[in-house]
Parts: sequence; C-alpha cells; structure tokens
Amino acid sequence: MRAAVLNAFGEPLKIETMPDPSPGAGSVVIDVAAAGVAGYAANVFDGARGYRLELPAAPGPGGIGRVRAVGPDATRLKPGDWVFCEPTIRARDEASNAILQGWTYRTDAALPLHRLYRNGAYAEQMMVPTENVTRIGDIDARDAGRWCGLSRMLVPYGGLWAGDLKAGETLLISGATGGFGGAGVAVALAMGAGRVVATGRNAETLGDLAARFGSRVKPVAMTGDEVADRAAIAEAAGGPIDMVLDFLPREASLGQVHANLMAVRQGGRIMLMGGVRAPLGLDYNWLMHGEITMRGVWMYPPEAVPRMVQMVRAGLIDLHQFDLAEFALDDANAAVAYAAANAGPRQLTVIRPNGC
Repeated sequence: MRAAVLNAFGEPLKIETMPDPSPGAGSVVIDVAAAGVAGYAANVFDGARGYRLELPAAPGPGGIGRVRAVGPDATRLKPGDWVFCEPTIRARDEASNAILQGWTYRTDAALPLHRLYRNGAYAEQMMVPTENVTRIGDIDARDAGRWCGLSRMLVPYGGLWAGDLKAGETLLISGATGGFGGAGVAVALAMGAGRVVATGRNAETLGDLAARFGSRVKPVAMTGDEVADRAAIAEAAGGPIDMVLDFLPREASLGQVHANLMAVRQGGRIMLMGGVRAPLGLDYNWLMHGEITMRGVWMYPPEAVPRMVQMVRAGLIDLHQFDLAEFALDDANAAVAYAAANAGPRQLTVIRPNGC
C-alpha cells in the first residue's frame, strides 16, 4: 500500500510503499476513503507540539473507510461495510493507558499499544482494533470526506456528554472560534440547549456562528478586560449559565480563562477540554461555596460514536455545514499547509488516500 510517511520531525511527509496490514484477532483492516487533517497538524509534524510519536509512521488520527478484511473473532463487521474509525485506543488491561492512533501516545506504559497501532489514516489501508470501528450505513463514496466531520463533532460531544447537558439549559462555550469549539455550538443546539453563549477573540467568526445557527447563539467577542468580558457574558446569557465547555487554546490569558469559567451559576458544571497550560488559579472558596463541579474531559466514550451517527442520520447534525477541501494522498503536504492556513470552525480539510 501507499502511505504518507513522517520519517523525522521537521521533515515533510513522504509518499512511500509499506506492507499491507493483515488483521489478527481483535483487529480489522480498512480501505481508507477519507481522513481529516487538523489545523495544528503542521505543529505536530515539526515537533513544536512535543507529541510522542515513534517514527517512521504514517500519521492520521481516525477516518472514514470500508472494511477490507476482518479478524477471526469479528461477528458483525463484513468486508465492504462503511465505517468510522475511532482513533482513541485504550489498552484492554488498563483503560488509562491510551493512544491516539497515528498521532501520539500519552504514557510510557502505552508504548506497546502505540507500536502496534502507530500507523494511521494517511495511507491506503489501516489496521484498527475491532472495537474502534463503527458502521455508519451506506454512503456515497463522494461524501466520505464530509463524514470526517464526525471526528470534529465527537470531541465537544464528549464534553457535553460528560457534563450531562440537558434540553433548555444555557451553555457557554469558551474558545468557540476554534474547530472543536465551533462544532460544539452545533452539537449543543442539536442536543436541545436553550441558549449557547459563544465566546472568542474573533468577532467575525463569532458573527458567522450566530448567522448560521440562529437566535439561540449569543456571540461575545472577548476584549482581554476581565471585568468588561464578564459583564458582556452575563448580558448575553440573560440569566444563569448552567455549564461551561472550555476549548481555550494554550495562548489564552488567565483573565480570559477566569472570565469564562467563573460565569457559571451556583451548582453549575465546568468541562475542561482545551489546551491551557498555565495554572488556573481559581478561588477555593468560590468552588466550594458555589458547589461548582469542574471536570477534565479527554475525547469521548465509545458509546458516543453510534449516538453521533444517529444524530447525523436523523438530520440533527448537518455535515454540509463545513467548507470541505479535499486532497489526494500525493498532495498530503499541501493538505497540511492548507489546514494550517484555514483553521476554524467551518473548514474541514481531508486527505483521500484511495481517490475521490
């Protein structure tokens, strides 16, 4: 098979021929139809993000494809099935040891798992654990790239799932101008949120979110003045904020973090899914007396995947909301550069390893 291979951090991807994967017990092989390219992929490949990835490897976390071959213990999956490939692989003997296939491993204990599944979706074929493959039903092969939008939607869905968002509640999404934050707006509305306060620093992008999703979305452009930003958030919410879903990036200031997180009501919930690296410095008494629930959330539970597929099939999530840009495998480096230059909630960049 052909694959886009990263041989060393800082080098471009190189199209090479690799041995075809062969499934054993507990795995399947997928013909990859489409794989998403994150806006920060360039920073993974040049080493700036410090992701742990043994090289050489064909990167690419997850994708859409068709089952090519199944292991001897598969009971339902059949060759030809259209599937979504979930990149979060958890060790069967210790779930906390997890990797993102074709992307990174979190701990030294997860290294054996990473070595088995380090090659990802920027290849014509990919071996995936059987439990990480979800059937999505028949689709037009030309639409495979749009179905990569599942990956974008599933991450905020994991946070909303963990926070138990209820119909009619008011949600604040901090970092709504990013890819996952913007997708969270769509998912929250599909789940019945009564109002979504969308905050970020790009007023134009926030305005686009409000125009696309309607009056339940209340955009707030952050200024960096914590007092003024908290007042603007309160005005947009028009009442108590039940939950905060945070996707703020590494560059966010503590003032911006506090303005968003501390907007939550007494007894409210805060779900942390962003990239903030600085100590939060939140007031102990505020957390205790406010009875605030704060939780870190990484990715989403396995059962979220079929639920999200159902939401798409039911018309609650529209995968056509994305501006889709597709690239052939030979143009993988161009896809990475394009994704970096066009990052945002509306853009979806994909590689089509087996052609469009």
